[in-house]
Amino acid sequence: AYTKEGSFKLSYYNEYKSYLSSKMVKSVQVFGRKKTATAVAYTKEGNGMIKVNGVPIDLIQPASLRYKVLEPILLLGKKRFEGVDIRIRCRGGGTVARIYAIRQALSKSLVAYYQKFIDETSKKEIKDILLNYDKNLLVADPRRCEPKKFGGPGARAKYQKSYR
Repeated sequence: AYTKEGSFKLSYYNEYKSYLSSKMVKSVQVFGRKKTATAVAYTKEGNGMIKVNGVPIDLIQPASLRYKVLEPILLLGKKRFEGVDIRIRCRGGGTVARIYAIRQALSKSLVAYYQKFIDETSKKEIKDILLNYDKNLLVADPRRCEPKKFGGPGARAKYQKSYR
């Protein structure tokens, strides 16, 4: 049985919990990977701002690979990105690997946000569109560089052998 003091503590706790849930920001954090490059996307409620390492997504360098990063936005339409702000930070890898990691993080973060805060049907719709276009938008590529072995200059090649 609860004492008067115990029930007060319980009601205070429930009130505090509801206060926290009303103050909590709707956000998800997802990563994308390619080779040694890792991109972490932080998605929250907002007005459609997408930044990569503090730079707007439209100004990503190199310009020749910019469309690769913009693919998820072009596929799904800007309307789906209007209600969210996405901040992506990317580290490691080369230029191309970073671009692929960023586009994967962007796609995965939108799917995760829709699953957690919006409905399951729109999430499934988004996921199907992305998977039909390119599996690597949602699934990481497991290939890695093979390590060098002794007896040769690389992973598989052997030093030339002379018989005389």
